[in-house]
Amino acid sequence: MDNSTRMLLEALPIIARITGGYATLTDRCGVRIKTVDSEGEEIAELKGLVFDLARQASESGTLTAGPSQIVESAEAWSLPIGDYVLSASNLERVLRDDQLQESLKQALPFIARVAGGEAVIFDAEGQRLASYDPTGEENKFIGKVSVAAREAMQTQRPVIGQSMSDIGAVAVRIPITKRFGFGFNNLHGVQRQQKLIEEFKKFQYARYSFSDIVGSSEAIKKVSNMASYVSKGVSSVLITGETGTGKELFAQSIHNASDRASKPFVAINCGAIPATIIESYLFGYDEGAFTGAKKSGNPGAFEQADGGTIFLDELGETDFTLQSKLLRVLQEREVTRIGGSKPIQVDVRVIASTNRDLLDMVRNGKFREDLYYRLNVVQIKVPPLRDRLDDIPDFIRVFVNRYNKLLGKFVMGVSGECRKRFQLHNWPGNVRELQNCIEYAMNVISINENCIEIEHLPQYLQAGHGGAGAKQTILSLAEAVRATERDCVLRALKASGGSRQETARLLGISTTTLWRKMVEMGLESS
Repeated sequence: MDNSTRMLLEALPIIARITGGYATLTDRCGVRIKTVDSEGEEIAELKGLVFDLARQASESGTLTAGPSQIVESAEAWSLPIGDYVLSASNLERVLRDDQLQESLKQALPFIARVAGGEAVIFDAEGQRLASYDPTGEENKFIGKVSVAAREAMQTQRPVIGQSMSDIGAVAVRIPITKRFGFGFNNLHGVQRQQKLIEEFKKFQYARYSFSDIVGSSEAIKKVSNMASYVSKGVSSVLITGETGTGKELFAQSIHNASDRASKPFVAINCGAIPATIIESYLFGYDEGAFTGAKKSGNPGAFEQADGGTIFLDELGETDFTLQSKLLRVLQEREVTRIGGSKPIQVDVRVIASTNRDLLDMVRNGKFREDLYYRLNVVQIKVPPLRDRLDDIPDFIRVFVNRYNKLLGKFVMGVSGECRKRFQLHNWPGNVRELQNCIEYAMNVISINENCIEIEHLPQYLQAGHGGAGAKQTILSLAEAVRATERDCVLRALKASGGSRQETARLLGISTTTLWRKMVEMGLESS
């Protein structure tokens, strides 16, 4: 064997590794002398077989490219060098890509379920090769071309944007190799969310009236009297106050005391509904507004509240674009559905609420001044609990009675020491925080006890945090709720001797929910 032949044979493993396939040395007739894989291992069973592409290259005397003889979708090249032909292919890389594509295809149903939408594999042109929905069913849209998917493959960069399937759905397209890519959207998650919203709207009504407002302090009586007085009018009302003060309670009471009491009361939490779908929720949409839209279209909240009251809760969370559209509805008293062109007249009274300083937001350019004054015809400011401490005994009585019925307890009230602690606490979470504290105490108090003591309160209240002189350490409502839940779980774990099944039974939740909460609270090893 001469040096040139030896060098060619020694080069085969390097060439195979770099090209990601087999490297072969043949004679002029294309008969394989030696073939190695990307690991440098010889493929002995191929020795002596004819490689047609190598034979063609030898006959033409030029570098020749074509399909691999072993894997049809792989590519190969052959270069005649003297008495030999050097060849290589990318078949191992193609096989790995095929295996990756098949593994990804098998995972599509699970990805779709987790993502809450469709999961797809597409080729270099953006054409769907496989598609599954969250139920594990394969979709019928195989072969459909996505422009966004094609863009992802051409640029070899992820493309993220709004799905064309439905308003509010987001789709992600990711190139995996140059031959195929992967994508998913949250279409079904958004549709379920919209369905839940629609179902929720069916059952919206105003349950509360002014007789349900608890307390006899001067602060609350003054606000209640004013709200009762303006309820007979038609002007817009802006209810302000901190979180947990009972703003929706006042909104419902105003509606039920008005001449519109027999008409719809539709409440929209502007801070809870995703910005991507709130517009269609408020103003509705026409047939054909987007793929998946109902054939008959869908009325929005303003249309559903026609003749009655619409309550825009947490209005300060809306963006500028939506504020402009709300202003138009309030000025023109008409709405135009998404995808529609015909204005629809509506007769609604608007009550809005916020826990933010809208005037300060106006000064900082975060809230439209014209919308602020359009809504702020009558302003009702609900006082925080710390400004109506005299009402705490009334709330205690109401909440204790409520949870006695729900939990089958026979608690008479709270101890004098508890009352003092309540009076000293700053109540950052207001009435809602007080209710949570009573509910917590009612859960942990023994069936044989009839009076709530300090030891039954959440830990942060037992420690005396949040008093009038400790405003720097005031817990937020979320922190207070988390602390209350953690203490409740710890007490239940102690009472059950560490048994998660018994703990879940005591707390009235499933073991799965208990486990999730324990993980969130850092108690999973308890």
